[in-house]
Amino acid sequence: MTKDKAYIIRKLRTNETELLKDFLYEAIFIPEGVKPPERDIIENPELRVYTDDFGSRRGDNCLVAEFNGKVVGAVWTRIMDDYGHVDDETPSFAISLYKEYRGQGIGTELMKEMLDVLKAQGYKRASLAVQKANYAVRMYRNVGFKTVDENDEEYIMVCDL
Repeated sequence: MTKDKAYIIRKLRTNETELLKDFLYEAIFIPEGVKPPERDIIENPELRVYTDDFGSRRGDNCLVAEFNGKVVGAVWTRIMDDYGHVDDETPSFAISLYKEYRGQGIGTELMKEMLDVLKAQGYKRASLAVQKANYAVRMYRNVGFKTVDENDEEYIMVCDL
């Protein structure tokens, strides 16, 4: 956590949903030495499922971290057929922060608060998919996610609420 915790965590405002596209792009894990994809990759159907009509579906929740009036990170959930999909009753997570705000505990706080939101809404668990090489795997484990499946590149993780 930042020493002075100069950020606040709040709900995404309706007029801010376009920010999710920026954070979706930021959420793409890029291994060391690999060229980042073009920004329009977020328009691919398998990624648009994270942002299209956000706020209109069951399981749509979003919290943001705001630092000095600027949104610097977001965590959002949605019941969707995405990489981390386990069933139609389990919201999947997406989270990202701008690079300069990573490694300060902000992501952990966003995750914990979202898990509390989901639990209060009556969900039994949440899921996510993460590349095995992604440093965030440790954070996900620390907030309660466990690996339930995997393929060559990713872990599918679930957190019981």
